[in-house]
Amino acid sequence: MKKPEVYDWDIRVRYSETDQMGVTYYANYFVWFEVARTEYFRSKGVDYTEIEKRKIFLAVVDAQCKYLAPTRYDDLLTVRTWIGRLGKTSMTFGYEIIEKKSQKRIAQGNSSHVFVNEKIEPVRIPEEVTRSFS
Repeated sequence: MKKPEVYDWDIRVRYSETDQMGVTYYANYFVWFEVARTEYFRSKGVDYTEIEKRKIFLAVVDAQCKYLAPTRYDDLLTVRTWIGRLGKTSMTFGYEIIEKKSQKRIAQGNSSHVFVNEKIEPVRIPEEVTRSFS
């Protein structure tokens, strides 16, 4: 089995992303997954904005995150992203968040998506996406 191509995106935890305990608020991990996924698309030459102009959207149907260690304000993290599965109308992304300096695993997750039209009906993955991620 071919090892998936991995895309790394770095983020420094901002003060506004922490909770009363000084720990990164859990929902921010999903925001970071989204940004890393978008940057991964961009790195492959896929302009998601152009796909949306054609009224094709990438709907989330499932998202999970397992928290392994806390992060705090000013920690520098790497969000590692890859394609777990590429189907005819759907794709799944895998994620791993790593503390940059120590290389400690902070979180792992995945999200499953279906390409849909404006009526929220599944459609084939656009050719440029399939070509870029195959």
